[in-house]
Amino acid sequence: MGLERICPNYPIHSKLLSLSLRCVGMKEIERYYRVLGLEVGASLEEINEAYRDLAFIWHPDRLPKDNDRLLAKAMAKLKEINHAREQLKSHQIVSHPSKTVSVPRQKTPPHPYSHYPQRQAQRPYYRDWSGADLKGANLKEKDLSGRTLIQADLSYADLSDSFLHKINLEGANLFRANLFRANLLRANLRSANLQQVNLVGADLSGADLSGADLTGAKVGSGNRIMVKLTGTILKGAILPDGSVHR
Repeated sequence: MGLERICPNYPIHSKLLSLSLRCVGMKEIERYYRVLGLEVGASLEEINEAYRDLAFIWHPDRLPKDNDRLLAKAMAKLKEINHAREQLKSHQIVSHPSKTVSVPRQKTPPHPYSHYPQRQAQRPYYRDWSGADLKGANLKEKDLSGRTLIQADLSYADLSDSFLHKINLEGANLFRANLFRANLLRANLRSANLQQVNLVGADLSGADLSGADLTGAKVGSGNRIMVKLTGTILKGAILPDGSVHR
């Protein structure tokens, strides 16, 4: 005897259970997209790009070896983004089996930052902090990657060892802020006030500092520059010595 005859409402209960499980599953899938900073429904290529991006940022080799807590945080983050990518890859295969074609291997990029995609997926869950008053704020080791802080006041703020990858600080005031060992990879710092800021150990690779004012900024010791500037855009920026970069 079938379950339908023993329990007349079986088909209904079965459908409700299936729907409930699907809802729970979708919530998990949405969370995995958020972990990678993507919108729900992003393509497999975008998932892989976001994973490579975040794996590069959180790689322990990029962090100070004397900070065990920060290293442990990075390892946990790597585990989280790796799990998110694997789950989303499985979801893509189940949901779109005809679309899971292999992506041709790209040629070796001319420098280590050129492989980042020019079109970035939006991060809808990030708050817009444009114009925020964060003067003197303690943001040490915080992850503010991808946030928008256009014209925000971060003067005297402590941003040491912080993760500011792709942050938008256009026109922001960072006067005398501490950016010691901060990760500003591909950050937007156009026309930002960086006067007397501490940039020692910071990574500004691929960042845009067009028109920024770095007068008196600390960038090293003696004649030794201690800031990563691979691919950094400095057009029109006022350099620490007061000269203008052409």
